[in-house]
Amino acid sequence: MIGSFWRLIATYIFIALCITACSDSSPVFYDSGTPQRLSEWNLFDLSNMEFSPVEASLVFRPTNQLFTDYAHKLRTLWLPRGEQATLVDGEFDYPVGTILSKTFYYPLNANGEPLKAVDLGLKTLNLRDNLIVETRLLVKRTDGWTAFPYVWNDEQTEAFLRVAGASKNISLKSDTGTLDFTYFVPNENQCSACHVTEHPDGEMHPLGAIASQLNAPFSLDDTNLLLQTKILQKKKWLKTLPDIEESLSWMDESLDTDTRALAYLNIHCGHCHNPNGAADTSALLLDGSHDLSINLGVCKPPVAAGGGAGDLLYGLVPGAPEESILIYRMDTTAPDEMMPELGRSLIHSEGVELISSWVSQLPGNCRQ
Repeated sequence: MIGSFWRLIATYIFIALCITACSDSSPVFYDSGTPQRLSEWNLFDLSNMEFSPVEASLVFRPTNQLFTDYAHKLRTLWLPRGEQATLVDGEFDYPVGTILSKTFYYPLNANGEPLKAVDLGLKTLNLRDNLIVETRLLVKRTDGWTAFPYVWNDEQTEAFLRVAGASKNISLKSDTGTLDFTYFVPNENQCSACHVTEHPDGEMHPLGAIASQLNAPFSLDDTNLLLQTKILQKKKWLKTLPDIEESLSWMDESLDTDTRALAYLNIHCGHCHNPNGAADTSALLLDGSHDLSINLGVCKPPVAAGGGAGDLLYGLVPGAPEESILIYRMDTTAPDEMMPELGRSLIHSEGVELISSWVSQLPGNCRQ
């Protein structure tokens, strides 16, 4: 009789634990192994044709965002319970267990076709109105950051790990016509090409979830705007606030052209074009660390001539964007010539327009 009583109690405890586990909406951290399905990380809820991050995650937005063939991006950050990021030399040092996600998607028009449209900053994606292409994870493991590229199936029911990358043909509808292109999901090595900013022995690290990109106000509904660094502190995910100025966006048309252009070049080019980056031999510094205008490319001959230079003489020619190598490389999709080399198949016309306007206003000339 006593034995039956305790077996009954054990059964109730077991059921209670199961219910608790099943109802736990916290992400799952894997310090080793390669989960083949995105759902194994428990980062998102997918039900009733809606895709949304679990409440334990924080939706964030870097001040400046990389162009990826006009794809919209839903970004999340999660830290394990009780853990905090610290500041090391003014930059975030995230704890082991941190998971960053970036989901790439396109809104759909009434005919179910991908649409070039303004990013509304959605947290929940209605799958009847949006096409999800991929979700990239950057996970802080004991041995450092690891990238996981997941590609969504046609049914939009699951994303699967594709370490070798993938591609998808897309016809993007816009006010000026249709943009037909191949969307490329990067492989693991290509992820490292951007996320390792110190070569050859540097380690991977985040590019968007950093102090200089999160020290700006953000709110999903544009109300109760608060610096994202302060949001992290409020969630007890950040112990000390960075002592830096508020981040400025290249998309902020109230700023002067010089400020906007440098912000654009920093986020799109700075991960390679910095003193320790993969493009350090070019002596072209686009991460904001330049001291001289020649380091920005002004009247600077290319280190290596060839098709990538478009038979032009200088990186930037003041007052003449059409004579500037940097503009030439931004305004092409030729694989051996375009810049950035990875992450796009289309030309970012808005970016070309901004940098061209900036070059047009640069003082001086390159006459010998």
